[in-house]
Amino acid sequence: MVDGQLFKIMNKQILKIGNWINGQEVFIPQEDWIEKYNPHNGKLLSIFCNSTQEAVDNTVKLAFRSFSSWSSLNPIKRGQFLGAIVAQMKNNLSELTETVALETGKSISDASGEVQGAILQGEYFAGEGMRLFGQSLNSGMDGKTSHTVREPHGVAALIVPANTPIANIAWKVFPALICGNTVILKSSEDAPNTANLFAKLTKKAGLPDGILNVIHGKGEISGAALVANPQINVISFTGSTHVGQLIAVEAASRLARVSLELGGKNPFIVCDDADIERAVHWASLSAFSNAGQRCASGSRIIVFENIYEEFKELFIAKAKSLKLGIHEGSDLGPVINKAQQEKIIEIINQAKLTETLLCGGGIPETKELKNGFYIEPTIFECADSNSLINNIEIFGPVTSISKADDLSQAIEIANKTDYGLTAAIHTKNIDRGLWFAKKVKAGLANINFGTYGSEPHMPFGGFGLSGNGTREPGLEALDVYSELKNISILNRPDLI
Repeated sequence: MVDGQLFKIMNKQILKIGNWINGQEVFIPQEDWIEKYNPHNGKLLSIFCNSTQEAVDNTVKLAFRSFSSWSSLNPIKRGQFLGAIVAQMKNNLSELTETVALETGKSISDASGEVQGAILQGEYFAGEGMRLFGQSLNSGMDGKTSHTVREPHGVAALIVPANTPIANIAWKVFPALICGNTVILKSSEDAPNTANLFAKLTKKAGLPDGILNVIHGKGEISGAALVANPQINVISFTGSTHVGQLIAVEAASRLARVSLELGGKNPFIVCDDADIERAVHWASLSAFSNAGQRCASGSRIIVFENIYEEFKELFIAKAKSLKLGIHEGSDLGPVINKAQQEKIIEIINQAKLTETLLCGGGIPETKELKNGFYIEPTIFECADSNSLINNIEIFGPVTSISKADDLSQAIEIANKTDYGLTAAIHTKNIDRGLWFAKKVKAGLANINFGTYGSEPHMPFGGFGLSGNGTREPGLEALDVYSELKNISILNRPDLI
């Protein structure tokens, strides 16, 4: 058991990352290690353990044993622990920011914004410890009073992606803990050190050992073992629709609570009365910020025909002006790993056979970027809503643009998808905006800004292949991480 081991490869120090179990870093006696590469330059950054089923099962047993003491604390005390974790995050803001930036390939400013969002999430749920309320209920029986209370499930399995690693951790860990669950966090294979750093800060904050544990490894091994363990009572997963479906099938056999926040193919509609320059700005952010690695990415731009050419020209110019890199002033960084870069390029090459490539479509060849996992901001002109490019979540800086005659047709195109996560419209007409918000098939509908923008107190999730109907974060997250118990008391007049 070692805390923060380093080992040498070709005279370079590389971080060696173990699981975080029962308040300490644990290195499994094995030689199966996974390599993590820097997305900006392709250099080896760290190695981390590929947890076996035995290691996962032992961690679940530990978390199960820790559940009784944690769930017995009243929610206000649990909230005080969360407040202490937030204080540690603030005290270690620079280290958190640098770790997120290094593992994801974001700029320092983008990583800092993400860490600040995670801190806000912690503050929100720390305060929820003072509320965590049920409701009082009237009864048809004289003398009977009823109320509901929230009870924790037990051990929560939290499986996060790497596109916004510390934000994803905060979205799940804080509500799970405030409800009284113990936690096993399955880190992203592309951001293991971010998860461990967060866990170490909870230790500094005084969180009792065994309440928050972190396991690393390949999803098909350690993640599958976690989901299949019968002592896991609630599973929260953010990631691909395909994996989410597999989790739902596995959990259904024991009726475990499952929250799935999955993919999106999100429409961005531009009406003929829109502020076009502002619409171009938000379309670019929706499609290309974070290198398009958002489930809420604006990957289908739908523009009214009578302004289509003007918008297209400005949108292409905007995409070509974007700066790639990790330095301040950069607009987007690399995608998360080499395999994802290759997958996206393959999709782009397939789309070139049937669609019109307007810009981008390749890997930059500049000396600074060519070894990283970069992809140029890419726009396809695509009239067919059934085409490949309009129906798969690419998770990269790739979007399509198409025409619509009017708002009715734009909504028809927008809703022609199996997904339903987010959507946006740009218009100066409030009636158009509200009609769009009512008609669009999406869990989040934005008017006059981007396809993303959830906040700590706002529920996020989608329809169809975008999720299973649950919502995180916000108050609705409490319904994921707790059970409702109804308690009734019958007044006995003869004893008064």
